[in-house]
Amino acid sequence: MMPMKKEMSQLAEETKRAVWNGKKVKQLIIEVIAVLLTIVVFGIPFYFVIINAVKNTQESSLLNMSWPSSFHLLENVRTVLTANDGMVVRAFINSTLLTVFSIIILVLVSSMAGFVLQRKINKLSSFFNFLVITGLIIPPAVVPTIWVLNSLGLFKTLPGIVLVEVALGFPFAALLYKSFMATIPREIDEAALIDGCGSFRLFFHIIFPLLKPVTSTIVILSAVGIYNDFVNPLYFYPGAENVTLQLTLYNFMSMYKTDWNLLFTNILLISLPPLILFIFFSKKIIAGMTAGSIK
Repeated sequence: MMPMKKEMSQLAEETKRAVWNGKKVKQLIIEVIAVLLTIVVFGIPFYFVIINAVKNTQESSLLNMSWPSSFHLLENVRTVLTANDGMVVRAFINSTLLTVFSIIILVLVSSMAGFVLQRKINKLSSFFNFLVITGLIIPPAVVPTIWVLNSLGLFKTLPGIVLVEVALGFPFAALLYKSFMATIPREIDEAALIDGCGSFRLFFHIIFPLLKPVTSTIVILSAVGIYNDFVNPLYFYPGAENVTLQLTLYNFMSMYKTDWNLLFTNILLISLPPLILFIFFSKKIIAGMTAGSIK
């Protein structure tokens, strides 16, 4: 009986090892496929941009991925930065100001809204939640928005386009803050109020510092979205002095001739800041997106 039990236990252990090894092989295959798909979807287009950004005008006009005969990256960068009296530099300043001001206002407004939506439970709560959700569903209307901005004297101004970006990013940010707020115990609010803490002090001194993970996520995602926005500045912030980075792509495109090497160089310069942001803060993005899902 004893030898049979040993053989049975050894067989069970070998079966477990085989199953475990099979799972590891499947997981490895899935990871390899995911990496290959990522390279195909993101790596090849980025390589196409880089390789054409280092070519001259003649070679880049072929729009292929062949290796250039000579490198002209520094020359192309210098030409892009000095084109149209330094429009790209001016656009970088405008895009930076737009992104910074929009993010500051968006974080303050949406965090306070998320706090109220999660903590205040009454008859109007469902109605306000419905309004926030409809902001994610209903697309923005261009002509009425221009009319409102023009009536307020904010059309073609930096405050006007900042308000537009904040309004468009508010529903997503408020819902994300609301879901994360559910992980913060209400006892913290009650203890602070008992100690004589006011509403604003409660939020900004106690609650808001606890929102760092989701705040990081909203800052990074919204900053990239606003920085790369093309449509809203085109409609609501027109003018040569108000140009943003995405609109500078028009500089090197025309009906009769397109300087593809300069266009791809411009795209490369525009893409570097968001790419660096994602590389260094990707873990915080994932942490903030999943933090409120466990409640």
